[in-house]
Amino acid sequence: MKLSNNKWLENTSNTIPIKYHIWFWLSYFAFSVIRWGSYYEDYLYSFKSNLVTFSLSMILVYFNIYFLFPKFIVTKKYKKYIVFFIITLCVFYIVRTELIYVLINENVWPESDLPQKAYSFNHIVVVFLTGIYDIGFVTTIKLTADWIYERKRVENLQKIQLKTELQFLKAQIQPHFFFNTLNNLYALTLEKSDKAPEVVLKLSEIMQYVLYDVKEPKISLLTAINYIQNYLDLERLRYSVKITANTNIIGSIEDVLVPPLIFLPFIENCFKHGAKNNDHFEINISFENILDKWLIFIVDNSFENKEVFNKNIKGGIGIQNVKRRLQLLYKDNFELKTSIVKQKFQVYLKFPIQ
Repeated sequence: MKLSNNKWLENTSNTIPIKYHIWFWLSYFAFSVIRWGSYYEDYLYSFKSNLVTFSLSMILVYFNIYFLFPKFIVTKKYKKYIVFFIITLCVFYIVRTELIYVLINENVWPESDLPQKAYSFNHIVVVFLTGIYDIGFVTTIKLTADWIYERKRVENLQKIQLKTELQFLKAQIQPHFFFNTLNNLYALTLEKSDKAPEVVLKLSEIMQYVLYDVKEPKISLLTAINYIQNYLDLERLRYSVKITANTNIIGSIEDVLVPPLIFLPFIENCFKHGAKNNDHFEINISFENILDKWLIFIVDNSFENKEVFNKNIKGGIGIQNVKRRLQLLYKDNFELKTSIVKQKFQVYLKFPIQ
């Protein structure tokens, strides 16, 4: 319970700066002075009277908020809270009444139409209700401010968590991609292939992209497409089969920004599961900008074995990684589906342009 109390106190100390406390009480005090000064037609008396009552009300309010509330309400000791609350009101009444009698006026209740004495039932009820009103009014403001503060704190934590997880997922994709590419390069070096130097050059261009560009939350779609073209060139060097790659762009993409490393895993999967044991491999890539609101990415490829391809396409770090990143970035505001269209495996991705 001690931890809960500390947490509550930490929230209260962080939500409302002292300057706002001062401005609130000064404004409230000025309003009361003008209000009762107009009622009495005596602003000097109203000022002196409110100076006493407001000082005591502030003590009452803060004692409730910073002591009684966290000590009894937060710990669910409601009966004890009521007892101490009543005792506090009694002390408030006695001190308030005596100070007004000594410092201000012998008539401790000038608002009454009939002469009233101190410690009478009606006077006690009125002063108690005044204290309860001040406590309820200020505590409501305080709890509302705490709720707003806590909501912002949770939202900030969620943003930090989202950013951290996205960075982790991007970092996870990079070694996955380089592991596959280095394996291909190793195979070419074993064969002493003349393609190896060109593969190294293309790989260095991709490394430059991965090491520098993907650090940003968004990159230009043109940069992403250039990255894809380099990858396609790498795959052409890797496979001895004939590879046909078509890229189609619909609409303006100059100003379109996209998350980095969001398309490549799908294209990589096409080669991984579609180019094996195939005399001719065809891959078609399409980007379409719809009214600067949505971007549609479609990639399809030929394949040899439908059962093996469907089994393999569901696994892999890259695809699962992209799905998770899309969920974090867009929640449910994206569409990702796979299908077989005219003997070709197709991936359809639609997400909002930001």
